[in-house]
Amino acid sequence: MGVLPSQRLRALMAQGVISADLEIGPGQVQPASLDLRLGQFAVRVRASFLAGHGRTIADRLATFEMHRFDLSGGAVLEKGCVYLVPLMERLSLPSGIEAVANAKSSTGRLDLLTRTICDGGVEFDHIPAGYHGPLWAEICPRSFSVLVRPGMRLNQLRLRQGAAVLSDEDLRALHDQVPLVQDAAGVIDEGLAFSVDLSGASRVGWRAKPHTGVIDLDRIGHYAPHEFWEEIRGENGRIILDPGAFYILMSREAVTIPPDHAAEMAPYLAMVGEFRVHYAGFFDPGFGYGPAGTGSRGVLEVRCHEAPFALEHGQVVGRLIYERMAEVPDQLYGRGIASNYQGQGLKLSKHFAEA
Repeated sequence: MGVLPSQRLRALMAQGVISADLEIGPGQVQPASLDLRLGQFAVRVRASFLAGHGRTIADRLATFEMHRFDLSGGAVLEKGCVYLVPLMERLSLPSGIEAVANAKSSTGRLDLLTRTICDGGVEFDHIPAGYHGPLWAEICPRSFSVLVRPGMRLNQLRLRQGAAVLSDEDLRALHDQVPLVQDAAGVIDEGLAFSVDLSGASRVGWRAKPHTGVIDLDRIGHYAPHEFWEEIRGENGRIILDPGAFYILMSREAVTIPPDHAAEMAPYLAMVGEFRVHYAGFFDPGFGYGPAGTGSRGVLEVRCHEAPFALEHGQVVGRLIYERMAEVPDQLYGRGIASNYQGQGLKLSKHFAEA
């Protein structure tokens, strides 16, 4: 029972549980998830929606579609608009396996809201056990317009069998064995709490500029950070979040994910502040894990809501929900695979040059 590892994902692909018209490449399989690829066209819709019981995405498009366009030569998804793109992969899930999706790290760090929906779906990013059918990505660029093409991977899917989430009691026992988050041993309440690092007089974060050029998602290490971002410097361990603005910040604690576990970042409590933390909150087995046991910092994708909010150094902003793996994956994050954020500090998405 637990999250299915890379070797089990490959076995399910061989059985046709996960399939695609274009062969799934080995680089799509991550330690505990499968990268999903954009299909050949996009549909501009006038509102986000869910299919709902007994209805298909194709049926609902008759109500919400504005226009559709081909992606094969590259096309721009404009900031502030909502699009649906069919994914190349489809599922034929058995009754005992469900799927959960989330945006990839680089997607979230661009403030590119990306969610997975399916026929009959009543929740974003959740595909129920027994589902047979296609998958769609809902994409809403929030800070930057982006250039996309078929085959690009913006979101990822993990499969779960049975109960996977650790209880607080199990989490305390695991933390005693492997320090999971530094300085957080006593803060376990429906997950392991973590806080924001706003210490020092140097750069503590980035804020997205409101008017920028287009980002081509195929260009890695290409863009100058200061063309798209403003540096944020702390004032006595504090910053003021502006309503509607998007920030890249960093956790004070270093995170460790043991090989037999995965983790998901979740908001702490709505009452602690009018902001949302993290769009792409999945941590693969092996993230921050190594002989030294020092962990890797978590990058926080923060959007402020209705009112300006004073965020303080060390303020608890989220929690890590740990899940059991059904088996230890045959590949770990940061070992023998392309892992862009192992050992990271305050790091923008992979599309930007080092600042």
